[in-house]
Amino acid sequence: MDKTVSLGSANGTITPPSSKSYAQRAIALALLAEGRTTLRNIEFCKDTRSAISCIEALGAKVTYLDDSTIAVDGGLKPVTDTLMVGESGLATRLFTPIASLNSTPICIKGEGTLLHRPMMMMIEPLRKLGVEVRDGGGYLPIEVKGPIHGGCIEVDGGFSSQFITGLLLALPLAKEDTTLYVRSAVSTPYIDMTIDTARRFGVEIMHHTGDYSEFFIEGGQTYSPTDLAIEGDWSGASTMLVAGAIAGRVTIKNLSTLSKQADTAICRALERAGAGIIIEGDSITVSKRRLRPFTFDATNSPDLFPALAALAAAAHGESTIIGTQRLLHKESDRAETIRQEYEKLGIEVDISDENVMKIRGGEIQPATVFSHNDHRIAMSLAVSALRCKGNVTIENAECVEKSYPAFFEDLESITVR
Repeated sequence: MDKTVSLGSANGTITPPSSKSYAQRAIALALLAEGRTTLRNIEFCKDTRSAISCIEALGAKVTYLDDSTIAVDGGLKPVTDTLMVGESGLATRLFTPIASLNSTPICIKGEGTLLHRPMMMMIEPLRKLGVEVRDGGGYLPIEVKGPIHGGCIEVDGGFSSQFITGLLLALPLAKEDTTLYVRSAVSTPYIDMTIDTARRFGVEIMHHTGDYSEFFIEGGQTYSPTDLAIEGDWSGASTMLVAGAIAGRVTIKNLSTLSKQADTAICRALERAGAGIIIEGDSITVSKRRLRPFTFDATNSPDLFPALAALAAAAHGESTIIGTQRLLHKESDRAETIRQEYEKLGIEVDISDENVMKIRGGEIQPATVFSHNDHRIAMSLAVSALRCKGNVTIENAECVEKSYPAFFEDLESITVR
């Protein structure tokens, strides 16, 4: 599907989808909790549906109560030897350790761009925890056969926090205690999110506050079923907040500034760029002002890069965003993708310096751009197109279904032409 967006002012109020990061963690723990868990305010995007498919394959019974609520009757009793994780990197790295709790072989398979994303960081740690692993040279498909044991294990956290999340949620069910040492942890807010979700299901994961190098996971624990509402998604909302900053005034509802989500950091970036921000309860309003260039470190919030690119493209001067090394193995090589596609729009993007992206703001030129099948790239380009005096056509725009199926409908609802 191609989507054409043209010049318009942003003016309106929307409620973004719920956090798929929180939803996938809660769905996994609903599987591991014996009894019925009710999960409310769920957005059934592709990644969330992949997580639901995984827990059904692993023995959970899922009942759809309405268009945003499911009941999960938990219990790890696999009904198949294959998990299909779609294109979800989190589902892959989350459910591989969980599948390793089982004593029969389970093969984790994916599709699309996920088949080219490395999974090597999981293999040796799982083997050291007693899991038999057969892999495709560090890529999917991967077959695991448990049960996973506890013990002392070291994991490289410099690539992603997602596998750490999988271990932290699976290992409380191992028979033995585990001490998990993490080197160079990144995206630490996502680890906080994992620990918070486990706590809501009755399990405590121990670590020193502010220190993500050592975790103690007591074995032999049990998760308790719960009733949980999934909070709004800062990742999806970030692009809409930028729309307000560059094209008018937008109010986003159901967002908690106290959230543990990494992408609450978008507020700091908007402030540095000079956008108007008003926070009232669970609503945030962002309005357009003359934007100044900004410097921002997105190492721990790499999903913000596309939204930050749209913000920087509207600023008067050169902005610097740090953390491009975190972008290589996303749905696309996001640093190069941002450079290529924003160049088509007439915006200069320099990624020649290590781990740094520099963007010089300017007018948006009419063009046909390509999403690279990356949902966040498509959303970024669409918001930037609101500043174009001609048309911007986004190829493969349907990729937004991965996280925000109603994105273009919501964008249109707040656009005044």
